[in-house]
Amino acid sequence: MSASATAARGPAPIAIPAFVPVANRGAITACVILAVIMQALDTTIANVALPHIQGDVAASADQINWVLTSYIVAAAIMTPPSGFLAARFGRKRVLLAAIIGFVIASMLCGMAQSLPQIVGFRLMQGFFGASLVPLSQSILLDIYAPEERGSAMALFGVSVMVGPVLGPVIGGWLTDNISWRWVFYINLPIGLAAMLGVMAFVTETKSNMLAKLDWLGFGMLSIAIASLQMFLDRGEQLDWFSSGEVQIEALIAACSFYIFFVHTFTGENTFVKPRLFLDRNFSVGMIFIFIVGVTYLASMSLMTPYLQTLMGYPVVTAGLVMGPRGVGTMVCMFLMGRLIGKVDTRILLLIGLGLTAWAMYDMTAWTPDVSQTRIVVTGFVQGSGLGFLFVPLTTVTFETLSASLRGDGTGLYNLSRNIGSSVGISVVSALLTENTQVNHANIAAYVTPFNPAMREMASSHAMHPFSASGLTSIDGMVTQQATVISFIDDFKLMMIMSLAVMPLVFLLRKAQQPQKMDHSAVME
Repeated sequence: MSASATAARGPAPIAIPAFVPVANRGAITACVILAVIMQALDTTIANVALPHIQGDVAASADQINWVLTSYIVAAAIMTPPSGFLAARFGRKRVLLAAIIGFVIASMLCGMAQSLPQIVGFRLMQGFFGASLVPLSQSILLDIYAPEERGSAMALFGVSVMVGPVLGPVIGGWLTDNISWRWVFYINLPIGLAAMLGVMAFVTETKSNMLAKLDWLGFGMLSIAIASLQMFLDRGEQLDWFSSGEVQIEALIAACSFYIFFVHTFTGENTFVKPRLFLDRNFSVGMIFIFIVGVTYLASMSLMTPYLQTLMGYPVVTAGLVMGPRGVGTMVCMFLMGRLIGKVDTRILLLIGLGLTAWAMYDMTAWTPDVSQTRIVVTGFVQGSGLGFLFVPLTTVTFETLSASLRGDGTGLYNLSRNIGSSVGISVVSALLTENTQVNHANIAAYVTPFNPAMREMASSHAMHPFSASGLTSIDGMVTQQATVISFIDDFKLMMIMSLAVMPLVFLLRKAQQPQKMDHSAVME
């Protein structure tokens, strides 16, 4: 097998030397788990701090979401080549560089004074953080015997989900009691502990200076993803194709995707192997995980302004009521570990999609007067839906894929999830802004002296339609109602997406002996 093909598939497990002390396992596990938690924490910890960051850097409601999408896009771009970097320079060196770079980027994010600065440093965070998860996973696979890898991967899965659980709570407390900048500074002690542990206990792997990467395929895909994200983020602000900038971004994205696909289907040892998509389960799973990325992280990005802006929740309270989403995911992921192999994974996927759709349906009936109990219960149900989807979906996607393609598949699979998350956040944010303007105009059309309701409001001086203060109060009420309706439209869209993907479940095939599959090879 060629070096380029090996490098493109990701970090393959290697045999750990017999002389490595077993006692070091705990220390190695602890330090790599810390690195994973640090990376996972930053996917959600900034969510509840967004309104505070927005005020400090003078950004609009749609611009501030770049703080989230820039991190996700950078991580998506740099996840696939992490295996090549480890093969070329050694896994320990790459992991240490990733930890150090991530911590430095985090400190720079905390010191940022403008929107371009914080977005640039978040990109830097994503670039360095992308390799933390796959390299940490490969280390855990190496230091545990095959019969122990199930427990190791369960611990790994929990560490990945600890970030979304603790992120809103920790981020809320730090923002409320100290400053939003500490949601980034907190990475310093975690990163130092992980770095010292890796330096002391992790052994280096052999480096292969002959390892090669399909730079044309990787470069075109990276440019295409970045251009698409800029097109989605800037389109709403610049009135889409009426702007020359947006036209250029769309043209670059289209051309880059075209070159990438032509090269992929005509070249040799390409970045993405076309024969992956001959497997029906894998192709369907790619669509599923894209929808999961859209509905989960996009909905979380909507919850922060809903709770803090519309409902007036303090940042700590907002973090606490968002936390149960992650708890539901963790509980159901443990449950799935027991049900996989005993219950048809297609049934589990239908349950997960049903729970997600129900949660979104319930959210379409929310108003700023909704109770905390209802928010917590709905969030828990939505998180449970993700728990029912994540493990069974990973299993069924790779069930029928040959072992030689599984490494390539995992990188593409996680790339699809990250792109879904970034595209979802951009789309729902753009729709929220546009629909708020449309709804405001529609509601305002009824604010006339001839409307009987307006004559009743005239009896109240605070809402008198012929005074400046009264008009201001009425405009505030109209804006609030227009925003609520726009949130409902976004929740309804995500509900429809969850329902629309359900028929694809019946296209999935069941492997002859799924219980013999090495699940640890595909979890990330």
